[in-house]
Amino acid sequence: MKVDRLVEIIDSDFYTGVPDSQLKALCNYLMDAYGIDPKHHIIAANEGNCAALAAGYHLATGKVPVVYMQNSGEGNIINPVASLLNDRVYAIPVLFIVGWRGEPGVHDEPQHIYQGEVTVKLLEDMGIETFVIGKDTADAEVEAAMARFRKAFAAGRDAAFVIRKGALTDAPKVVYRNDNAMAREDIIRHIVKASGEDPIVSTTGKASRELFETRVANGQSHKYDFLTVGSMGHSSSIALGIALNKPERRIWCVDGDGAVLMHMGAMAVIGANRPKNLIHVVINNGAHETVGGMPTVAGRIDVVAVAKACGYPSAVSVDTFEALDGELEAAKVRGELSLIEVKCAIGARDDLGRPTTTALENKQNFMEYLNTL
Repeated sequence: MKVDRLVEIIDSDFYTGVPDSQLKALCNYLMDAYGIDPKHHIIAANEGNCAALAAGYHLATGKVPVVYMQNSGEGNIINPVASLLNDRVYAIPVLFIVGWRGEPGVHDEPQHIYQGEVTVKLLEDMGIETFVIGKDTADAEVEAAMARFRKAFAAGRDAAFVIRKGALTDAPKVVYRNDNAMAREDIIRHIVKASGEDPIVSTTGKASRELFETRVANGQSHKYDFLTVGSMGHSSSIALGIALNKPERRIWCVDGDGAVLMHMGAMAVIGANRPKNLIHVVINNGAHETVGGMPTVAGRIDVVAVAKACGYPSAVSVDTFEALDGELEAAKVRGELSLIEVKCAIGARDDLGRPTTTALENKQNFMEYLNTL
């Protein structure tokens, strides 16, 4: 169905969400129509953040807001849906639009398989009335579903459109760019060179794919890397858990700005524990680039100041390869918790592949390597 027709049927003037490639048509429509506008469209840090923001919108206006997200974000909304929005608590109506990754019978990456199986059940278990939109869904069917949803909203209940792959069409073309010069894959090559045989935990999305392909290009083993292909925002906590239990070995975390924002409280926990052997590299392109390039707020915040406020004894920002190489080497000999923010361009090569090993193989090889340290 055409994305502008869906928006017309929904008839809401406020959207907040976390971008998803399955919902790229909707994301581009919203960016084309509103950009980032506090009155109409806000890209939030995580999906629970979106649900609470939507609740505030409803409290102030009495209207029904829309929250869009990938189905992987359902875990982040469980608490606010159950203890804030639910009709037995504050009865705050919200319409969710959920991109269905890992739909049974549709090939997808391993991190989406189980989530895809339970997507609709999780929504229904939370008391959210659900309607699935596919490529062949007629506009009249969506209109009828929306009419049912409006009755649920009037009773203080929530509803969700679950969007199958390719269901939304006719998105406006939106180009996402910034003024940074360094490509992420080149940045990762420099990190790999500096890290040697140190273990690396890498974040969700293209960063892990580029790390995998860098090892292939170098003829290196993948045993050094834990690729956090799902669980966005948690790679730094994984790295912290490893660093605290391997105190004699330097541990690297290759993170992204969207992931850092999603669970920024992790930085406070890292800073409070101050593992001397952890180097946290945040590649910041101010975008959710893996799912299309929609902006994050990280381009407008001071990541270094946040790290220092959280207790990181060393935090710097770089925007050239010369500065990056210098800070990587300095962090190696510093002997204290360090953060390096790297300003990065938006974009990746079109032929970027995906890991050819399974997630389980990655875990087993990585653990075997850690046990030798």
